[in-house]
Amino acid sequence: MPPATSLAERYEAADTWLARCSGRPHETRARWDADELAPIAAGAHWLVAESRLTNGMPAAARILPEHRGPVLADPDADRTWWLVPPSAAEELADVRQVTVQPAGWTLRCPPCGWSVAGRWWLWRPDGTGLLTDPAVLAAAFGPGGPIRPTKETAA
Repeated sequence: MPPATSLAERYEAADTWLARCSGRPHETRARWDADELAPIAAGAHWLVAESRLTNGMPAAARILPEHRGPVLADPDADRTWWLVPPSAAEELADVRQVTVQPAGWTLRCPPCGWSVAGRWWLWRPDGTGLLTDPAVLAAAFGPGGPIRPTKETAA
């Protein structure tokens, strides 16, 4: 079993990954140091699946921890942004609660350790590049939900 890493080490690994995804790591870190959101374009490393926060939170609760990729949230804007593989657009095309933003679309991100301008990572990147599987995301937004006992099974 690998040794446990500190929270600071996990945040640093996640920030390093995000900064590299920006294509301008030094500029991204300078914005974070100034307590600003850093613009990171979708496309090369991931796409962004956008949903309303009010729809995204119930969907998020349906995803098991081992399947959770990064999700950025902004309560004031009522938005969540799921980082998904660059090939996810077609698989999520029929999920009406989600809009997959095209390559080149800019997501304004805080660092992983704190919120900036009301945005915070519901699920932080882990530094490995793990993304939310579009099939898992589609299922989470689907018609399912918590299984409740029927009258027959409750007895």
